[in-house]
Amino acid sequence: MKKPTIRDVAKEAEVSPASVSMILNGKSLSRFSQETVSRVYEASRRLGYKPRRQEKGGRRKAILIICPSLTNPYYASLVQGMEQEAKSQGYTTIIYTTYWDKAEERAALELCADPRIAGVIFSMIPQQRTLAEEAARSIPMTAVGDRNTNLAIDTIDVCNYQAGCMAASHLIRLGHRHIAYISTGLSSEHSSRVNRLSGLEDEYRRSCPEGSVIVYTRDVPAEQELNVVEIEHTVGYALAQECMKNSPEVTAIAAINDMVAYGVRDALLDAGMRIPEDISLCGFDNIYPSGFHGIDLTTVEHSIVERGRSSVRLLAEKLRGESELIMDANSITRVEYPSQLVIRGSTGRPPSTGRTHTETDRS
Repeated sequence: MKKPTIRDVAKEAEVSPASVSMILNGKSLSRFSQETVSRVYEASRRLGYKPRRQEKGGRRKAILIICPSLTNPYYASLVQGMEQEAKSQGYTTIIYTTYWDKAEERAALELCADPRIAGVIFSMIPQQRTLAEEAARSIPMTAVGDRNTNLAIDTIDVCNYQAGCMAASHLIRLGHRHIAYISTGLSSEHSSRVNRLSGLEDEYRRSCPEGSVIVYTRDVPAEQELNVVEIEHTVGYALAQECMKNSPEVTAIAAINDMVAYGVRDALLDAGMRIPEDISLCGFDNIYPSGFHGIDLTTVEHSIVERGRSSVRLLAEKLRGESELIMDANSITRVEYPSQLVIRGSTGRPPSTGRTHTETDRS
């Protein structure tokens, strides 16, 4: 069968061969509309056209990593794990940061038609699942996500619901009856945030029905995500102030993640509160600063770097067609990493119980 040529692509995309050459080589892209660029990419992939340099092995294929932010060490560590594994597998990486902007996510997905992109990894659950699932039908794709998410894409999971249960169980054993959950925006597009809250609430209903979980949350527009580097710390700080003012019965705070917990911590300390003598604090993810002296944050370990590496390994298996798990094109692969509670010095018994100390068990 005759190999497709640049003229074949040009005819299919209804542009000139020179335009195809510039677009596929990434030159002067500003001269073309996004519609034209996408049409050329799609025609190239549909026909199976490969630029000469790719046929000669002159350039490694790239993995597109779609990420909401790199200011949180969670995503920085996750992406570093992906890049470590991609390099060992012989792939380059391209990082597209969306700042939770749906328009940016759509733009990132449009790059899937670029023949230089071998596969795609979402470092979070896509906000626009239907669009992502549609793209996954034409290009190998994985996502780092949540077990309780019904997503028709291969995922590397943790169970955020179970993580919430773990944190709640720890606080209940210490004697905390009324706690607060402090989080950035809660919606179905942010399943990990919702599932952590559900775990906290359900465990309190089961094991401490006389207690309560009071929720403080604030939506963060995409513009703020982009322009305010310390946005999670800022939200944690502001919501902790609201909590101290409006919910004096709270003796412990669970923050949506460690970065928000740092903002909560600073607000508590600035108000003259002692941690954990006056109020306990825990987070989720166990990012590396959480173990620093002076931070000492109780949190939930989520194997960040290893999940990043695993997402690339799964994608590479799909690209090579080596995994028995992906022999059926209609199957969905789930790889789950267990959550682990990491107890440090930021949690102790509430003041009403007298003696303050951290638990010694490691549940």
